[in-house]
Amino acid sequence: MQQPYESPEAATGEPATRVLVVDDDPTVAEVVTGYLHRAGYLVDRAADGPAALARAAAHRPDLVVLDLMLPGMDGLEVCRRMRDGGPVPVIMLTARGDEDDRILGLEVGADDYVTKPFSPRELVLRVESVLRRSRPVLQAARLAAAGLAVDPGARRATKNGTELALTLREFDLLAFFLRNPGRAYSREDLMREVWEWDFGDLSTVTVHVRRLRGKVEDDPARPRLIQTVWGVGYRFESGAAVR
Repeated sequence: MQQPYESPEAATGEPATRVLVVDDDPTVAEVVTGYLHRAGYLVDRAADGPAALARAAAHRPDLVVLDLMLPGMDGLEVCRRMRDGGPVPVIMLTARGDEDDRILGLEVGADDYVTKPFSPRELVLRVESVLRRSRPVLQAARLAAAGLAVDPGARRATKNGTELALTLREFDLLAFFLRNPGRAYSREDLMREVWEWDFGDLSTVTVHVRRLRGKVEDDPARPRLIQTVWGVGYRFESGAAVR
């Protein structure tokens, strides 16, 4: 069984952030592991889906870097099963540039994706970004409108008192909309202001908006809260009624 790299934090006895790297290409796995280790993370590795699930069960990771194309069990199924054990941030790796593959990863709850070939330094930055947004925000003001409520400190969102199962990206998007009602934002605006990305595929925003609508709208096919502003982007209507 692949043993984890020991990070500087682990060596000093301080809590270490644990990242699980799942890729059947040993060269890719070794390079990614090395960069993450040098960035101060405690890294576990797995080469296939069953091994990844076993590693995650033995040592719950703080984040998973997960290849889409794995032998036997693909990354989509691994992501679904891993999420059954509780929320965990996932960055999906894909060797294919097909937009459908990227969207599938986001649809099953991946928080980000990187297309191969990629820069290991860019991947480390993505890891840092996802982890930063997954941590509770201390003393952040609670937000509420149109039957929706968001507690940034607890990373908890509800609709009419019922808790919503949101991914990290969906949570950040909903919180942003609640903070900024009535204003239209382009997809470029949302990518930059919600997730601090200056680059990336705009279809990522489209997918997250669609998924969020499916969880907060009474009728996602006729959205009243997150409205499309044609030629611009999206606008949140805080005065819309929800049931």
